[in-house]
Amino acid sequence: MTQGPRVLIVEDEQHLAEGLRFNLEAEGYEADVVDTGERALTRLIGEERQHYDLVVLDIMLPGKDGFAVVRELRQARQFLPVLVLTARGRPEDVLHGFEAGADDYLPKPTELAILIARISSLLRRSEWTRRAIDQYTFAGRTIDFDTQELRVNDRTWPLTLMEVNLLRYLIQHEGKAVSRKAMLEDVWAVHEDTDTRAIDNFIVRLRRYIEKDPSKPKHLLTVRGVGYRFIADP
Repeated sequence: MTQGPRVLIVEDEQHLAEGLRFNLEAEGYEADVVDTGERALTRLIGEERQHYDLVVLDIMLPGKDGFAVVRELRQARQFLPVLVLTARGRPEDVLHGFEAGADDYLPKPTELAILIARISSLLRRSEWTRRAIDQYTFAGRTIDFDTQELRVNDRTWPLTLMEVNLLRYLIQHEGKAVSRKAMLEDVWAVHEDTDTRAIDNFIVRLRRYIEKDPSKPKHLLTVRGVGYRFIADP
């Protein structure tokens, strides 16, 4: 019998965690629950490491909070999709989650159907990223979409799924001005209630990797009042 995608639920409120596990299993997923950030890291990158396809992560946890968990995952080069599910839904919290390396962010309470749809969307995007073009090279820079890395000369930077998908989207629209709103909605399925500074912060970070002089970008250009434009060969 084919097993469904494996999801790790990181939630310290037992009734919420068990309810989420029950509903995910009813949808065909396999689901495990841990109640602290430390236990999540042990399962994901530590001595009890197991394979998971996606993490549903609360932010307000005893010990290490969810922001610390996703940051440590990315530092350990573990790039499985992370969906943050939390009561902290202010724009600055959403931005913080994205900057830490989360791939999607839902405030509590949320409708089950929306949560399932976002999980399914993240898994599809993750699979699409792995199956799409392996590499893209421009101006001595190579983006490896399979390993989620950016190589410039002898230096390599790991990229999150969100960063990889943002670069892919801009490359696919090379030469065209793309709005922040379009990037949020088309790349990450995050809608207009999210602070668009999330895009600006990702662009700033990507410029540090790609541009020879990030203060004078030649590839990731700002289009005033709109968003950004990617140019491979200026």
